[in-house]
Order: sequence, then C-alpha cells, then structure tokens
Amino acid sequence: MKHLNFKNILYVPLAALIGCATPPTETKQIPTLSVAQLNQDVKPGENFYAYANTHWMKANPIPDDKSRYGSFDELAENNKEQLKVIFQEASKNNTPGSIAKKIGDFYNSGMDTIAIEEEGLKNLMPILNKIEQIDTSDDLAAAIGYLHTYQLAPFFYYFASADKMNSDMNIANIYQNGLGLPDRDYYLQTDEQSEEIKKEYKNYIVKLLSYAGEDEANAVTYSNKIYDFEYKMADIFYTRLQNRDPHLTYNKIEGNALYSTYADFNWSKYFEGLQQSMPTEINIYQTSYLKNMSKLIGETSLDVVKEYLKLYTLRSMSEYLGSSFVNADFDFYGKVIQGKKSKEPRWKTVQGVVNSGLGEAIGQLYVDKYFPPKAKVRMDALVENIRGGFAKRLKQLDWMSNETKVLAQDKLAAISVKIGYPNQWRDYTSLDIVADSYIQNILNSGSFEFNYEMSKIGKPVDKEVWHMNPQTVNAYYNPSANEIVFPAAILQPPFFYMDGDDAVNYGAIGVVIAHEITHGFDDQGAKYDKKGNLNTWWTEEDTEKFNSRTQRLVDQFNNYVVIDTMHANGEFTLGENIADLGGLNISYTAYLNAISGQEPIAEIGGLTDKQRFFLAYSAIWAQNIREKEIVRRTKTDPHSLGKLRVNGPLPNMQEFYDAFGIDENAEIYIKPDERALIW
Repeated sequence: MKHLNFKNILYVPLAALIGCATPPTETKQIPTLSVAQLNQDVKPGENFYAYANTHWMKANPIPDDKSRYGSFDELAENNKEQLKVIFQEASKNNTPGSIAKKIGDFYNSGMDTIAIEEEGLKNLMPILNKIEQIDTSDDLAAAIGYLHTYQLAPFFYYFASADKMNSDMNIANIYQNGLGLPDRDYYLQTDEQSEEIKKEYKNYIVKLLSYAGEDEANAVTYSNKIYDFEYKMADIFYTRLQNRDPHLTYNKIEGNALYSTYADFNWSKYFEGLQQSMPTEINIYQTSYLKNMSKLIGETSLDVVKEYLKLYTLRSMSEYLGSSFVNADFDFYGKVIQGKKSKEPRWKTVQGVVNSGLGEAIGQLYVDKYFPPKAKVRMDALVENIRGGFAKRLKQLDWMSNETKVLAQDKLAAISVKIGYPNQWRDYTSLDIVADSYIQNILNSGSFEFNYEMSKIGKPVDKEVWHMNPQTVNAYYNPSANEIVFPAAILQPPFFYMDGDDAVNYGAIGVVIAHEITHGFDDQGAKYDKKGNLNTWWTEEDTEKFNSRTQRLVDQFNNYVVIDTMHANGEFTLGENIADLGGLNISYTAYLNAISGQEPIAEIGGLTDKQRFFLAYSAIWAQNIREKEIVRRTKTDPHSLGKLRVNGPLPNMQEFYDAFGIDENAEIYIKPDERALIW
C-alpha cells in the first residue's frame, strides 16, 4: 500500500491455515548456462552485460504493464502465480474469524469493482470531513495527527525504530514526507522533460480534486497553489544523498523539546489527534526541514493547506477507489513517470495490496506450500562459507590496520542470519477485515499498522521481527540489528539452484549473501558497530584509506551515461556499488575455498566454472527498462541500473579478466592501479 512503504528508508534493500499443508513439490533445479546462450557478436571485454544477457533480453521484452522487466521481475511474476493459488483457496474460506477468511474477504473486496464504484468516497468521507472542518492552526495540527493514525503521512512520517545509538531500544522518529512527485529533484530541475512532468502533475491534481466534487475552476486554481506549496516543500527537503548519512539524520532530543525547538507547530494538538502521549525521546531525521516546514505551513493560506491535505489523502488512496481515480493514478504515475503502457491485471494489484496488509499470514501459507526445508539447510551452509570467505579477505587486507581488522572480524562474526521465514509469526487477530468495503479494509489495515508501530516506542527491540515477508523476492541488511535476511521467495532460480553446481550458486545467491554482508562494511554500514550502534570503531587513518578507495567507485560510476546527457550518480549509489563489488570478491573467494583440494572442475555447456560464476552473477541483473524508468530510478534508487551492476564492478576484478581472457585492449578494461580494491 502506498501509505505503508516508509520502512524502506531504514534498511539496505534483495500450523496450516487453509486445510492441511501440502509438502512443496520436489523438482530438480539445475541451471542451463551454456555457450549457446551467449551473444557471440559482442566480445566479453567490449560489453559483458550484452555478451551475457542479450539473448535473455530479446526473449523477454517488457510487458505493457511494466516499466522494467528483469530476472528479479520474472521471479516476482512467477511468485504471483504461486500466490494466486493461495488467494483462490482463501477466497473460498468461510470460517468466521479465521485468518484465511480475512485474506479472502480483503482480496474479494478489492476484486469487487462494482461495489467499489457504488461506494465511491463514502468510507473516506470521515477523513475528508475532518480536513474540511479545520478552522485554526490548532485544528490543523490535530488533523495531521488524525491522518497519521491511518498511516496517511502528510508533511512527515511518525514511526518507531531501533535507536541508532542504543540499538536494543525502540525510539520514536520523524522523517520528512508529503511530495506528490517521486523526488525533490522533479520539482527543482528545469529541463524540458521535468517541465512536462510538472505540467502533467498539475493536470493530475485537477482530476483528483474534480472527481472529489471540486468545480473545475477551483480545481485548476488549487492545483497551481498546491503545486507551488509542494515546490516550497521540495526546496527544504533533504536530498537522498543527505538522507544516507546516519550521523546527519540522528538528532535525538527529549520529547518535550519539540515544544521549544520546533515551536511553530502545535505538538500538543498533534499528539492529541494522534491519540498518543508525547514520547520520552524522539529522533528528528531532518532538523532543518522540520523547522522550515512549520514556518512554511504558517506562511501559507489555511485553505491551501487544507486542499493539500485533501489532495494528499486522495492521492494516497486513489488506486483503491473507483475507476476514475484508478485511471488517473495510472495515467500519471504509470505512464508519465514510469512509461508503462497498460495497467497490470487487477488480481495482481489487489494481491499486492493484501500482501502489504496481511503479509506474514500469507507468508506462512506460502512457506507451507512452496518452501522446501532442505533449501534452508543448504543456505545455512552457504552463508557460513561466505562469512569464511570475507574473514579470509579481511585478514589479507593490506590497507587496514590490525586494530580495525580485529573489530571488523568481531562485527562479521556477530552478524545474525535469518533465512526463509520468521520463527514467530505476527498475530492479526485485532485487524478488522470486512467483506463489503475495500477502502475500509485499507483504512483498517493502516490503523492496525499504526498501532503496531506505536506499541514499540520506548520498548526493547524484538530481535525476531522481520522487515520483509517470506514471499518477497528480495533480501536486506539491517544495520541496527547487524543482521542479514533472505526471504524464502528469493531462494529460487536464477538466484539459488537447489541442485545446481557450486560455481553458479556462488555466482548468484552467493554474491547476494556477500552483498548483504558487505552492507555492514559499506560507506554507511561501516559506521555501525557489531551491536548495531552508530559508533566510530575505525581508526582515522583507516577511514581515510577506505574513503580514498571508494572514491574510485564514485568517479567510475559518475562517468557512466545512463541516457542522453544524464549520468549515473556515483555518490548516491556508492553503498550498493561497494556491496556489489565486495559481494563478488567475497563470494569468489568463498567459492575457491569450497572447491579447494577437489579435482579440476569440469566444463558445463562449454563454460569453465570460473566463467559460470561470473555469468550466473550477470544473469541475475538481466533486464529491459523503459527510458522514463531509467530517469526515475537514477533520481530515486540507490541501486545502479542492471547494466551497470554488471559492467561496473567486474572490471575491477583481475579474476574476471582471467576467466574470459580479456586483455588491456578491451573496452571495459581498467588499469590495475586505477581499480577500486576495497574488500
């Protein structure tokens, strides 16, 4: 759900309930890499991404309902088909109070488009009326708090997370939010494409306000005023690069200090609307934004602020409303921003929404049906081998002092691992799901999640909690917990082959594992100690050497042109680029350790084991992507584009050159003394 996605700012991201559980179907998972799959018209040293992936890209054009289609997306689509079976079974369940009935009722309510059209804005009116009744700045503060109880977050998010300097305890946090365009840069940049997007955004605002009953003339007037208001908000927003800095965004104060430090906003009324007491302590991620936000609100006509809140609510809820709202939402965010040609089938959209609201309940069914226990066992062994590979590389580093090495080894050893699914499942008993109102289920789900968040504040961190569902095709590193997490859904081809040879598994899921471990030692993760606390544990000299080496990656990626005159952002993507390069080096070392003492590894499909390692890695980043999505991701995504995740890190590895016989005359060749050699 749009209003439940703020969690991704914190983590660096890849008993049966319906009848009797059936064991996962046992099928052989064997990779089919061969010379025949490679593009022989391109030399490996010319463009390795094209050499490895051209045939896949030609065979997998972008579906009209996608802005990008790659290996991740292919697996996610296959996953949706698996989940479809679970949803179909749940849709037929009539056991009162059962979790299956909640899943089924939520899903069926989203599929009942006739009822959604007939309902219109009826169940959203209490929120819209609350906004309309604002007469004073005190009313405004209370109304913002009220909206937050549904996880509708104009101006800022209010949520719980581990205290960065006391990772065993949860603390309240405030984080900037509220723009309608994907990033502040969309407002501030003045190129032709940006100006066209701004024009279309204003038209989108007019549509939403008109559909909600505003006459067209007023809708046009308010569209311009709301846009100007959001432009001023964008101007005081922290950049995405600033938000990557854990020190800049750690500003803990006593809760009562909100009254004096940010005095232009009525916090008493806000917490009254929030129906929560003032927290003992609170972290302000963006201090100057919060101060300037209060001033901006005070300097703006109350009518304009009310219309902004109305628009924010409609915008956040538009994909759950009638067809006019859904179509307007897609026409702007799908077509204009991402370049999609058509909406995805409704069952997929609704399935995704229910997944957001009842994630772990669905995950439990998914694991029962599709996740083989032996996959978890093999992953456990892989993770420990990867950990051993990193330990070996740490020991051999020539640029890090022994003092820092000892602490780095301690942090590596302390990384906890979660594979497949949680040990404890969430309880959804108090989530009220009705059979006849999709929007009411969305609101109830938002309220349920809000109460769940609020229950954590001031309490010890539950180390068993997962921040992704088992059915999610992804993985993450959580710096405050110093943990790596691999949901069940990613443990499938092309990432993980239960019956695959080691070269392929180490090149694919092995690199993913090592990538997540490396996040604990990237430009931001390295600022957290083994307990997950923000703490300086490096010597000053080691930090300088590290920064010097990572700067080579910054410069390398800044030179890549992604489209027209637009370059990749090496600073913004640095953490992920460090993790990609580190992941490759570490997993390669772990692979060599795993085959040490064995007979020479045989070729498969005309490929050596070393070649299979690098080709398996390249395969997981195969993708086709639309131009508008290239622009959006370059502005908003800390991950580099798929092509750059292959052609970027590999030329920094001598082992890559050796595997494919690439010499210094190759187009992608980097001189040894200019390579980024970090982990």
